[in-house]
Amino acid sequence: MSSVTISVGAATPRTLSSNNISPDKCQTTKQVSKFNHIRTPKISVSHQELEVKEKPASFGRREAIGCGFLLGLANVLLQPLPAAAEATPCEFTTAPSGLAFCDKVIGTGPEAEKGQLIKAHYVGKLESGKVFDSSYNRGKPLTFRVGVGEVIKGWDEGILGGEGVPAMLPGGKRVLKLPPKLGYGARGAGCKGGSCVIPPNSVLLFDVEFIGKA
Repeated sequence: MSSVTISVGAATPRTLSSNNISPDKCQTTKQVSKFNHIRTPKISVSHQELEVKEKPASFGRREAIGCGFLLGLANVLLQPLPAAAEATPCEFTTAPSGLAFCDKVIGTGPEAEKGQLIKAHYVGKLESGKVFDSSYNRGKPLTFRVGVGEVIKGWDEGILGGEGVPAMLPGGKRVLKLPPKLGYGARGAGCKGGSCVIPPNSVLLFDVEFIGKA
């Protein structure tokens, strides 16, 4: 967040004393003001005191501008912030295998090789949007050997690449949409007592960040 310093008025007298003006409020009450030894670039009044008889208070031009500016600024700051713009939806490309993918960030560097030990962060979701797992929440990326069946098929293809799917590069971020046959299929996952974390035949969504080799 940036900070802005605002100065009201182009010139300020060197000495200004006032009796009944509160420094933190703009009030319209009766005031008695004294200006001692006022100096401006062109006018100099020395050893004189200008007294103003008691009368209904009136603001000088600078005070009026200052109060009006501050009130206007307060109104602006108190306005509700606009709703955050919705994230741009991912446009998926579907490969012959049924794997759909969408690249959010294209990485740089060498592709992963089959059997190589790599690291990747991920967030796994059901098609409803419910998150069932996240390496970010654990504070540690997943380490595994890619392309040798240590993870579900959709992951191996989604990172190594395949027909119609370019390989991910280190630093890349990709959304994978896996049909059941590339995920956990008819068996589901995390099933206990008739309830499953990932129900059978679920379409899965993964936000994958390929960090690189481990």
